Amino acid sequence: MNGTNLIKIALRALANNKLRGFLTMLGIIIGVGSVITMLAIGQGSKKSIQSQISEMGSNMIMIQPGADIRGGVRQDASAMETLKLKDYEDIVNETRYISAVSPSVNSSGQVIFGANNTPSTIYGISPEYLDIRRYKVEEGDMFTEQDIQSAAKVCVVGKTVIDELFKNGENPVGKVIRFNKIPFRIIGTLESKGYNSMGMDQDNLILAPYTTIQKRILAITHLQGLTCSALKEEYTDQAIDEISEILRRNHKLKATDDDDFTIRSQQELSNMLTSTTDMMTVLLAAVAGISLLVGGIGIMNIMYVSVTERTREIGLRMSIGAKGRDILAQFLIESILISVTGGLIGVILGVGASLIVNGVARFPIYIQPWSVFLSFAVCTLTGIFFGWYPAKKAAQLDPIEAIRYE
Repeated sequence: MNGTNLIKIALRALANNKLRGFLTMLGIIIGVGSVITMLAIGQGSKKSIQSQISEMGSNMIMIQPGADIRGGVRQDASAMETLKLKDYEDIVNETRYISAVSPSVNSSGQVIFGANNTPSTIYGISPEYLDIRRYKVEEGDMFTEQDIQSAAKVCVVGKTVIDELFKNGENPVGKVIRFNKIPFRIIGTLESKGYNSMGMDQDNLILAPYTTIQKRILAITHLQGLTCSALKEEYTDQAIDEISEILRRNHKLKATDDDDFTIRSQQELSNMLTSTTDMMTVLLAAVAGISLLVGGIGIMNIMYVSVTERTREIGLRMSIGAKGRDILAQFLIESILISVTGGLIGVILGVGASLIVNGVARFPIYIQPWSVFLSFAVCTLTGIFFGWYPAKKAAQLDPIEAIRYE
């Protein structure tokens, strides 16, 4: 019996039980659709995180005072005052793999203009901070080194602060705002960057000279951090080694002493977040894949029922010359047709569901071709695997006993 006839017989058998065939496919449809949707959401989250980290500066390096102690251990207050201006100056002058460095001090509080006020954070930095963090001045100017030297009370503000304080739409440049009772004149505004991958508003900030924040708000001489950028992302490790060597020398640490500072790179953050996302994607896909297993069991169950119902038909076919392999192929083709058809519908459902999630929930998605091919291949193998045993049982029936079957 040739393959064309076997396919026609299988299609005719499925057409005679359309509803049962569709219900059998349903497990495969839901399984394939769920796997594609979950993988699309997981990969979309990964791409979004990588994109936003890149916008923040994929070659960015952050230096904080204090050792990298974890597990809730509290450090002495003096351990958080280890970074000095000399550390900043030496990193600027001595490193080869660093393109820009900015000191960092900050304070949170209420910022006020007229009758309007809003909570925000003021960051004391140098002009290089804009290049490191990929911020751009939209209107006005950035403060200068002269402003830093004189600890001038000038600032550049983000869009969220502007929206909260200047609700009538007036131009904020030149206006004087107060942060914790200290006046600051706005000399520029920043382009909007929106929220980052961790849900933080990147526009709710005020940038001012670091000397101004040190002297007029915090009354400190040490730095709360340093923000750097490597020449290129691939030079990040060399840059970290250089910084570590300079800081250990300046802080007079012995070879046996632990670092009294912590260095973090965007590369490290990116690897941590993407590995977490990958793990969650695999978990979601595994849960969705259970539907494929359930669908496969449904195929096996229905094929068993089909063999039982058509026992006499099998006996007649075998009595007129059909071989066991023909019967095996007939039922195996039925099983594969069910799984492949279900897989095709599942692919359409999965892609459609992913687009709906993106359109309605505004959740980032990324449908990779391999996830579609993999889901389709798995559902085809599921049809073969779960259809084989019932088909083999049908092929092993005794023709005489099969014809007598009631």
